[in-house]
Amino acid sequence: MGVNWDSKVLSSVRNVIDNAQHLSVSEQNIELVADWLAYEEFGFPKNNKTNKNPDNFIRTTMLINTLNFAFTDFSTSIKYEIERDGQKLSDSEAMFAQVHEAIDSGIDLLNGDVMAKLTIEDLKRIFKGNIEMPMLKERVEILNEVGAKLVDSYEGDWLKFVNNGPQKLYSDGEGLIERLVSEFPRFDDSSIYSDKEVNFYKLAQLAFWGIHGELAHTGYFIIEDIESMTAFADYIVPVALIVKKITQYSEALEEKIMNGKLIERDSTEEIEIRAASIYATAKLTESVNRRREDVESIIIPQLDYRLWKHYHATHHPHHLTYTTMY
Repeated sequence: MGVNWDSKVLSSVRNVIDNAQHLSVSEQNIELVADWLAYEEFGFPKNNKTNKNPDNFIRTTMLINTLNFAFTDFSTSIKYEIERDGQKLSDSEAMFAQVHEAIDSGIDLLNGDVMAKLTIEDLKRIFKGNIEMPMLKERVEILNEVGAKLVDSYEGDWLKFVNNGPQKLYSDGEGLIERLVSEFPRFDDSSIYSDKEVNFYKLAQLAFWGIHGELAHTGYFIIEDIESMTAFADYIVPVALIVKKITQYSEALEEKIMNGKLIERDSTEEIEIRAASIYATAKLTESVNRRREDVESIIIPQLDYRLWKHYHATHHPHHLTYTTMY
């Protein structure tokens, strides 16, 4: 299946990598990491809440990715956590659990009408952890806005949106990502770098990866152009790439990150960090696949999940950017 370098996201980051001022990507270290990473098992994210209702799984996945951003306190760098059954759940895993708990308790978060009327007090009750969930005000505003759009256009139902076009990410403007980004501004995750647009689409891609990863093997929902999906440019994958010495930061950028200083949204530093995640994971996926001739090749989101799963709870500092996009 390979890597589609012409995909909308991947093709847009090349300009950033070619002109980066604050970091570099080591092709040599990509090969060194691929030498051992290629022999690991690569799976798909497992979700034990699919139950027997794939339609509700789709609805829940769209809801979760509407909220899937900013889990570290911007002033203390403490990460949001909860404990369940003696196990600590961190950042988005904690949120997943609490969203499911809220739905199980009778709060119909999958309904656009309910989303449109939620208050910050409602969210404070749903999300109780070691710290207050960061950016609660923004989360409420997003849910209200998304809920209202769903009510206006799709009878309050994410499933009607998803089924309103082909099961492709890109399809002459009718693809899932294209429609999501144009109809729901909260998913329009793009920046301008040297007068050119860079597309990241972190949450839009992650939503459809979650649905494909869970349902493709059943034949119920298969993204036909999954090779056009990239890594999900967030806070965690950059840490994995730094730890593996695939990316190197300038002294000034590294100092900011290690000291928990905010890096502005749409700054050259932030765009370069995210672009490097997308470019380096694509190159690493290709390198891994060259070493897997006798077994099934992997796709970029599988590699992303391998990095995220191992590093999302790490104590290594990640960059901090005040944004609702990741």
